[in-house]
Order: sequence, then structure tokens, then C-alpha cells
Amino acid sequence: MATDWSIEDLKRWDERIREVADGFGLVLRGQEFEVCGQSQMLGYMAYTGMPAHYPHWSFGKRYEKLKTLHHYGLTGLPYEMVINSDPALAYLMRDNTLCQQILTIAHVYGHNDFFENNFHFRQVPMDLTVSRFKLRAERIRRYVEDPSIGLEQVEEVLDAAHALSLHLRRNPASRKLTRAEQEVRAVEQATPRRDPHRSIRTPEERQDVDLTRVPLEPEEDILLFIRDHNPYLSEWEKDVLTIVHEQARYFLPQIETKIMNEGWATYWHHRILNALRLPEDLHMEFLVHHNQVIRRDPHGVNPYHLGFVLWHEIRREAAEEPGQPGMVDSPRLAEAGGDRLPGEEKIFEVREVDRDVSFLRRFLDEERMRALDLFEYERKGKELIASRVADPDQWKAVKETLLRQTGMGSVPVIRIHDADLGRSGTLHLRHEHDGRDLDPDYARESLKRLQRLWGRPVVLDTKVKGEPLRMSFDEEQGFAKAAS
Repeated sequence: MATDWSIEDLKRWDERIREVADGFGLVLRGQEFEVCGQSQMLGYMAYTGMPAHYPHWSFGKRYEKLKTLHHYGLTGLPYEMVINSDPALAYLMRDNTLCQQILTIAHVYGHNDFFENNFHFRQVPMDLTVSRFKLRAERIRRYVEDPSIGLEQVEEVLDAAHALSLHLRRNPASRKLTRAEQEVRAVEQATPRRDPHRSIRTPEERQDVDLTRVPLEPEEDILLFIRDHNPYLSEWEKDVLTIVHEQARYFLPQIETKIMNEGWATYWHHRILNALRLPEDLHMEFLVHHNQVIRRDPHGVNPYHLGFVLWHEIRREAAEEPGQPGMVDSPRLAEAGGDRLPGEEKIFEVREVDRDVSFLRRFLDEERMRALDLFEYERKGKELIASRVADPDQWKAVKETLLRQTGMGSVPVIRIHDADLGRSGTLHLRHEHDGRDLDPDYARESLKRLQRLWGRPVVLDTKVKGEPLRMSFDEEQGFAKAAS
């Protein structure tokens, strides 16, 4: 397919866009672009955006599914993909028009700024992102090629690790206490507080503390716990668990900020392209593509649309506050072709400290929910029926449902409470039930994968329809359920 642009055209537009982005106050790291074809883009999508990844059957399955859906016109390909690295790396589709490439480059710089400045992306060093993925891929391939290990064993461990990879600490910014610090805290919590009236009543007795318990406090990092406490794992199995955990930790901030990140990039591609004063034909095509990006999704929430609307609303509300300065006009901004709008200082503050759940909780109010026509639906037979709408009586319930499905909210919270239940080596976990029951099929398969890694029986306490339930899996006895 012939294109209406050359690499030199893209370089010139990239320079102009970067100048405008700098002028608007975006704080950017280095940025690299790679032009690729459809098959390459499908490969990057299957490999979660990475230029290199370890081999696993799930990536091939994902590639074939994406390829089939695209072939039959059931889904399109993204204009771009951006990797959170330093410098950031983005892929541009070779078949895109010049206007699409301009929009995409501007959109990428929005992501670039968000990656660089949002607090949640500061926990993982980005300068070695691509090289680390390549090194991990090489290590997995060595294990596959090792005659004493082989593909079958490696894939078996990867299958189990993938099933459990998102059961990890959700706030890596908070430092995890060491074992010694946990023991000090356990003793402090068991020791009664000083009672000024102890002379006139019987003092409380100190509670017994079992400092030999493992873990001493509930553990969220399931893969790392198994790696560190299962003495039967070989070194290569421990390394595979580490690799999968590190990969999940890399993607955690992106999962937790999808709405903010895509909305931010959309807000700034819109601002930047309007500031570029495009020729009329390019501007009209830009409006068409922009409206396609932010159109509402009849099957769910479009993060581009929701984020774009909320960033505009936050800026508008901040601009209406008393004492808010008018349009900021400086030589630097004028050179870049733009002016800082009233209220934009506020959105820069928000983009630094929030994640999707706090972002929606703070700024998605009743009026905005009604303007966005947000509602909750359920299936009745073959039909989908609106069960709640954003009216004065139900909007809070609809908002809570959205929050519970946002980011990691869709992943159940399961923690390890005992690595030696009944002194039998049984791994005991508890599901922090929030009113949503576990899917029984997923729970059964996850317990099987967990038992494969632990090598001994595993037990999970949860609730089903409000009633306590204990689920267990043993290699010899299989899967079992009983009231707990």
C-alpha cells in the first residue's frame, strides 16, 4: 500500500510536535520511533509490545487470534504501541496516512510525559527495560534447549506462573517490612498498652505470639514466596518464577493507570494538533480520526473517551476557581505554537500522583456520570438489561461497580497466611472477599497451578453466596470443597 509520506516527512513533523509539546510544559524523556508493517505489529501485540520475549505457546495463540480477527475485519490494528523504557520506544504502522502518523506521534508524546512523571512508574528502572526483556528471553531459551530440562517442563512452570503472576503487592511504593521488623511489630501488637488505671483493675495479659510462623504477616507476592520457601524447586524453576514476577511488576503501573494514561495522551494529541495549525485537509482528517478514538464503546467503557473527558473537566473546573490566572502566554509557548490554558496547572498536578481508582473516585461525580451516560447492566436470558443508571438514587452504586472493575480491582485479593497448615506442609491462602465470588473454574485451575509450584497440598478459604468455603487441591486426592 502506497503512503503519502516519507521518513523525512515524519522527522520534520516529529521536530515540530516535540517543540509544541515542550512549549506546553510536557516533561519528556528521549523518544524513538520504529515503522513496522501489519504482521510485525501483530507480533508486537502478541508479545505485549516488547521487541523480544521468551517463547511460550500463549503468545502464538494470541498472535493467531489477533491475525484472524483482523483478517475478517472484526478488529483493527492500533495506530501505535508505546513501550515504557528510557528512551521510550513507539511503533508506527507503515500503512497509516500522514495525518494518522502526525496524530500518533503527538499521542506518543502524551504517553511519554505520563510515563516520565506519574508516581507509579517510578518504582521500576526504565533505562534497562528492553535489554532486561531480551536477557530474560535468552535465559528461558537456554532452559528450553537444555536436554535435562526441555520445552515441556519449562512450559509447565510458565503456565503455572502466568496463572498466578498478578497476585503480587499492588503498591510497590510502600516498603515491605523485613522479617525482623515484622517480628517487632507482632510483639508490639500483642503487648497491652500501658494502662494508667492498672492499680484498680486486673491488667490485661500479654497475648502469645508465634514468631516461628511463616509468613508472619499475610503475603501477597505469591510467586516470590514460593520461590523463597519451597526447598524442592530447582534453580532454573526459581529463575522462571522471578522472570514472570518481574514482568508482572513492570506491567502493574500500566494496568493501574490505563484510563488516566490513555486520556492524557488523547488530551495532548488534541491540544498539540490544534496548535500545529494543520492544512485544512489534514485538519479535517484529524478530526475524523480523533472522534474515532474517543467514540463511546457500546460494550463497555472506552478509556480514551472517559480519560479525555475527565481531564478536560478537571481543567475547566480549576479554571473557574477564584484567583485562577487567565491564558498563560510566554515567548516559549508562543514559539511552540500554543498557549497554556487556564487550569492546566491542575491537571499536571493530578497526573503526577493519581492512579485510575483514585482519579475516578475524586473527579467522577454525579453530574459527570450522567453526562457520560454511565450505567450498569446484567444478563437476563439472552438479553442485556440496564440494572442501574446514574440517577440521584443509584449513581453511587454504579460508580462503585466501575471502581471495583478498574485496574487491579478485577483481580481477586488472595494472600498466603500459613506455609505449614496443620504441620503438614500445606499452603494456606485466604481470599479477601469483597462481595464477589470467585469463578469456580478459574479457582480450580489456579489451585492446580499453585500446587504444581508448591509441590504439596494447597488450601484456599473463600466465600460462596455468603457462606464460608474451603477449596483444596492435592496431587493424589485432587480437588475438594468443604465448609470452612
